Amino acid sequence: MKRPSAQSSAALFVVTAVLVAGVWAIADLGIDLSTIVDSVHNAIDFGSRMFPLDFPSIGELAALTGKTLAIVLCATLLSVLLSIPVAVLAAGNTSRSASTRFGARALIVAARAVPDVVLAIVFFRVFGFGALAGVLAMGIHSVGMVAKLYADAIEQIDEGPRSAVRATGAGRWQELVSGVLPQVVPAFVATGLHRFDINLRISVLLGFVGVDGIGLAMATAFRRLDYQRGMALALTVLLVCVLVELLSGMVRRGLLAAADSGGGGRVRPGQVSPPWTTRRVRRTVYAGVTALVVLAAIWEADLSFGQFFGSLGDLGQTIGLFWPPETGGIFGLLLADLLVTVKIALAATVIGAVLAFVCGSLAASNVAPTPGVRQLFRNIIVTVRGMPELVLAIVFVVITGLGPVAGALALAIGTIGLLGKLTADSLEEVDPEVEHAVRATGAGPWQVYFAATLPQAAPAFVGNLLYQLDVNIRAATLLGIVGAGGIGFHLLNATRVLEFGVVTTVMILVFGTVLLVELLALWMRRIVR
Repeated sequence: MKRPSAQSSAALFVVTAVLVAGVWAIADLGIDLSTIVDSVHNAIDFGSRMFPLDFPSIGELAALTGKTLAIVLCATLLSVLLSIPVAVLAAGNTSRSASTRFGARALIVAARAVPDVVLAIVFFRVFGFGALAGVLAMGIHSVGMVAKLYADAIEQIDEGPRSAVRATGAGRWQELVSGVLPQVVPAFVATGLHRFDINLRISVLLGFVGVDGIGLAMATAFRRLDYQRGMALALTVLLVCVLVELLSGMVRRGLLAAADSGGGGRVRPGQVSPPWTTRRVRRTVYAGVTALVVLAAIWEADLSFGQFFGSLGDLGQTIGLFWPPETGGIFGLLLADLLVTVKIALAATVIGAVLAFVCGSLAASNVAPTPGVRQLFRNIIVTVRGMPELVLAIVFVVITGLGPVAGALALAIGTIGLLGKLTADSLEEVDPEVEHAVRATGAGPWQVYFAATLPQAAPAFVGNLLYQLDVNIRAATLLGIVGAGGIGFHLLNATRVLEFGVVTTVMILVFGTVLLVELLALWMRRIVR
């Protein structure tokens, strides 16, 4: 029997340590069945104050929804436009040099590490309140994810078409446009749609710091303790998120199907362009509709380019307010609350991972006993993914009280949505031949699952688990804004009393923590691959 390597043993030790730390965090925060039982009375009381829901008028609700979708679309479009050149510089097969690639990758990590709330605070100081600050904050922060996935897509292209273009004497720009871009367009659009889903949920959080839309209206309602209006708006956000996710999923599947079926009709002798087939007409119409939607979003968001360029001169002065970081007496308190934030993330990751593992397994087509069971758990995952963690945190704060328990429970439920989807996808992507081989021995469905399916998906699950921990640390930081414990409270309080050095210190501490987790995840993925 082959002995496990030192690296494999180290990887197993790290995973075990994370799980043990998560169990310790659950116990240390006091999350147990008695905590939930004791909160039942509060939950009933909250329900009595929440109903009947108080929805705004149809016109007002449509205006709030339209404003939110316009801001999110503009932010996502900005992130795509910024991410394409960054991704080209970050991809190993298109970057000009190792130093350029390293610099682009560092820029991607920095964009992902700086919370969008912090960016929004900075941009509010420069550009004033309104949609512009929210678009810039979400757009720049999104580069951290979008550019990374774009760079990965570029590195996975077939080099054949690019080499053929190069052989004709084409320059570097022509190589990118003719040999690289056509291969990655479906992946680029799919990533953009996925980020749009994420930004829609983030817009709710930014509403609590002043970004216009449903989030701001919801924040105003909760500050007045108007739970009937606040939860009505929260339900509206949930429905919009679910509808947008379903719609974007349909578009992504359509793009993949179009990419697999090829382009338009054949070019006849003497023609210089493809004929106007039904497929080409349809794609042209889609492109025109997309352009009109983008223009409508820019108009609805009321973005002022004059305001943008006119206020750029104050950017340097505003950034100067955030330096130097605060290192005085509050530093020890910040470190203590950072530990609370990490414990919230660990507890939420472990609780959520257990639930996500079950839901994700039953949502996988090669594991679920029937198509009906698969669809049921797919719907559960989609619904949970549509719930912004901030709304869940507000609900749990009311039910369990202020503190880290509310944040951990909210993030645990949120973990089901993301990790459950990743688990289902990983299980469906295993090699079916291995499953067939085990099934041929007379093994039952669960024997096939444990002997063939699960071992193949285990490396991906480990990587996804660490990625979820990374996500939860960032999210736990921001949930403190609504009283869900951790270092986020200091972030919001510092902006209110204009202690911007504290904001910088919080950002540095969170950045360092997230960077450690990301390096650990990178090392683990390299080992378990």
